[in-house]
Amino acid sequence: MDMKSLLKQLVEIESPSHDKAAVDRVGIFVADEALKYGADVEVISNRTTGDHVVARWGSGENGILLLCHMDTVFPLGTLKSMPYREADGKIYGPGTLDMKAGIVICLAALEELQKSGRLNRPVTLLCTSDEEIGSSTSRKYIEEYAKESALVLVMEAALLDGSLKTWRKGVGGFRVHVKGVAAHAGGDHEKGRNAIEEMAHQVLAIQKMTDYKRQTTLNVGVINGGTVSNVIPEEAFAEVDIRVMQPGEWERIEAEMKTLKPVLDGTTLKITGGLNRPPMPFDETMKATFEKAKSIAAGIGMELKAGGTGGASDGNFVAPFGIPVLDGMGAIGEGYHSEREYIFADSLEQRRDLLITLLMNW
Repeated sequence: MDMKSLLKQLVEIESPSHDKAAVDRVGIFVADEALKYGADVEVISNRTTGDHVVARWGSGENGILLLCHMDTVFPLGTLKSMPYREADGKIYGPGTLDMKAGIVICLAALEELQKSGRLNRPVTLLCTSDEEIGSSTSRKYIEEYAKESALVLVMEAALLDGSLKTWRKGVGGFRVHVKGVAAHAGGDHEKGRNAIEEMAHQVLAIQKMTDYKRQTTLNVGVINGGTVSNVIPEEAFAEVDIRVMQPGEWERIEAEMKTLKPVLDGTTLKITGGLNRPPMPFDETMKATFEKAKSIAAGIGMELKAGGTGGASDGNFVAPFGIPVLDGMGAIGEGYHSEREYIFADSLEQRRDLLITLLMNW
């Protein structure tokens, strides 16, 4: 397989999460490629987001699940200003790193194992359509297939030094809605109840819940409110990003958010939201899983390193079940979600070889 050629084709089929037709075009391409390499392919239909693609090689117990996603954060037309290109040993383009290279690595590894007759256990490749927007339609399939597996390999990009992602923070969020009383800012100022002023009190209280020692962060990242400057604003909204790592931290934050009360008389407060992805901690199961992978990789002269990130992936859904999972199995690069996104071209073959070795020897 010409991995670069396959990656170019995938990247040039743009696939923003909210465009079902666009993501489905990638799904059709991936399904066709998997069929070429001997897979049984199933397409799981969705009404709003793109369809999911499930490709299976072999059958039986103790299979390995490969997790990929086909959607990207880049809108249609990004290729005009950010075309697929290779320069100085790097491959640029929307979704190269996150995570179309991961799909290519999977297909290349399975093609090689099939061709050489070395595929000695069941393998399932699940390519989802909505990871970048929370995995609301794919989560149940991720969890279902993970529970049937002896190992789950998440093909998200590795850290820049090639390390696997052996821990990830959990991610949640809240939407804060403040209701005040509108009034003329000149003639009836005293009759108004400024929703933005009330929100300012709430923002300070929320930001103070951050606890770096516990690896817990809260970020009020979006605020909207008011209409024009000469009207006391009746409403204000804020969106809060929350990241947690330690056991019990989500429950603490959720409880504290529920205790928030209005500071100004005549205002009301409504808070909605919850945890999207639980933490993926570096616990005993993860330590044992990584050490086994490290030992297997050493057999081909590859030294695996362990790392982690505050970002989340579909691997977070797997961790609470106690199923062995390794994340960051994909290509190496940087610049996620930006015009700088790239992978190191030689990491395609390196990570393919790593995947082949783990599939054969786990």
